[in-house]
Amino acid sequence: MKVNGKHYRTIWVKPDDEKVIQIIDQRKLPHKFVIEDLKTSEDFATAIKEMHVRGAGLIGASAGYGMYIGCFEAFEACEKTNDLEKFDRIIYEIGEKLKATRPTAVNLEYAVNRQLEEIRKENSTRKKIFAAFETADKIADEDVNCCKKIGECGLQLIKNIYNKKQDVVNILTHCNAGWLAFVDYGSALSPVYATHDLGIKVHVWVSETRPVNQGSRLTAWELSHEGISHSIIVDNTAGHLMQKGLVDLVITGADRVTYTGDVVNKIGTYLKALAAKNNNVPFYVALPSSTFDWNTENGKEIIIEERNEDEVKYVHGKYYHEIKKVLITPQLSPATNYAFDVTPRNLVTGLITERGICSPSEKDILRLYPEKNYRRG
Repeated sequence: MKVNGKHYRTIWVKPDDEKVIQIIDQRKLPHKFVIEDLKTSEDFATAIKEMHVRGAGLIGASAGYGMYIGCFEAFEACEKTNDLEKFDRIIYEIGEKLKATRPTAVNLEYAVNRQLEEIRKENSTRKKIFAAFETADKIADEDVNCCKKIGECGLQLIKNIYNKKQDVVNILTHCNAGWLAFVDYGSALSPVYATHDLGIKVHVWVSETRPVNQGSRLTAWELSHEGISHSIIVDNTAGHLMQKGLVDLVITGADRVTYTGDVVNKIGTYLKALAAKNNNVPFYVALPSSTFDWNTENGKEIIIEERNEDEVKYVHGKYYHEIKKVLITPQLSPATNYAFDVTPRNLVTGLITERGICSPSEKDILRLYPEKNYRRG
């Protein structure tokens, strides 16, 4: 997507230095556009944990590149001895460190495990580094292609509503599941971008998404740069809008979806799904195949990340020309900060994937992904 008319991905290899990966530091948005250099595996662990990068797809891509950069560290430790077992052991430890940064998002584990598998196949340290580089690029490119196809699949949902209304289609989303959450295009916003490109009028209700405000900071920033009509709302306004008939469709992203259709996404998604169900508003979840958890049946089994209470107690904002951190609660009051919640499949109308749209059921999900049908014996 574009920033000030120039195309960007969210992560890329620095053009003049293949040992440096560059990212957009999302903590600074929307007030500052900052490109950050990541040079060590520890840089990646920090960037993922502290949300310089965030969103299921981008976390996965970042982990892929983090493993690649980690190979240089393993190479330096083994250069004189050419000890391949030690190389693989160091890379495994780096992978475990990366996986521990954000335990809920399944793309992270997927990317690390894929890298480990490819790295172990090679019989020299230099070949291992090259394999890691190729795999990181593949993970990123596949993310882009999947998100583009999600837009093409979800486009028809919006077109159908527009053809009935012959008026602006009002779409409500939650958190940020646009291109900033992936490598490009995004998941939930990809159908919005595809619809906008056709000239069909859409309006997006942007739920602010406390405590870190990924909606009001990031989704609104994206939509502004694409020239798409939108309004920022406080999280608790969504139900009111649905009661008033001002929402035609809800589309959110996901950080993990079980093979039976339970959805783990940013905290507050469950409440929006309840409101949508009560007001007969279609509730769709957009995700690439890398976000499916093929090993978990019930969303209640998934570990829900708890983050630092300061994200709840403080807000960041622009004061004149500086970004300031402001305390908004009593200093001594404790806060609890769950990052995600589980939306059960019975509240979900459908899943928008790169292979098409399906119902949130094991049978229909496996229809789109028959290669995963091994669990049926």
